[in-house]
Amino acid sequence: VIDVLCGRLRWSGALVLTEALTCSLSSRSASQSDTAALPDRMPEGDSAGESIHGKPSAIGNFFKRLGQIYQSWLDKSTPFSAVRWAVTLILTAVYMIRVYILQGWYIVTYALGIYHLNLFIAFLSPKVDPSLLDDPDEGPALPTKQNEEFRPFIRRLPEFKFWHSATKGIVIAMICTFFEAFNVPVFWPILVMYFIMLFCITMKRQIKHMIKYRYLPFTHGKRTYRGKDDTGKPFAS
Repeated sequence: VIDVLCGRLRWSGALVLTEALTCSLSSRSASQSDTAALPDRMPEGDSAGESIHGKPSAIGNFFKRLGQIYQSWLDKSTPFSAVRWAVTLILTAVYMIRVYILQGWYIVTYALGIYHLNLFIAFLSPKVDPSLLDDPDEGPALPTKQNEEFRPFIRRLPEFKFWHSATKGIVIAMICTFFEAFNVPVFWPILVMYFIMLFCITMKRQIKHMIKYRYLPFTHGKRTYRGKDDTGKPFAS
């Protein structure tokens, strides 16, 4: 009886082991077939991802195109400095008339004046501060005498950037006048007095800096050479 039971147990163990091996082989073959099928499916996923995330949206294309048009107009307006500043002065007059009619937004106007004053000081200042140089004569400066050699004055803020920033400030201030949240009640004569005092103090400091380091932020003194006259001698104007 014991031998019979042992034989049956061995037979049942062999069956269980066979079934386990069969299941493991079938699962391994299924996993191999899935991995073999993955390379065929991955390119589809990649192409789908590229089609969704690789191409910019219509809104992004619109703003990009708008920026390109804006930059092209800026590049075209670069040589026409008189026309650019005339447009800026017209915008300033329109803004001042609007503030006068509305009788408000004085704090925005004060901030705009301070911003323009900072731009103007940067426009008058040299790119390299002479006070930071060992030899002040090495800094860029214009001639102070007629026969002195011309040295170009390099500004900290170029004329085009000065105009562009000033115009943007006026446009932003104009937009602020359409929102009541920026209409902070304030006694405007005090703001006018503060701005005049700040302007006088700042310009006095800037003029002292010009006198101390002997530079002029203007280019009208440059000598222009026209060539030779009838005698063969070069002359300048």
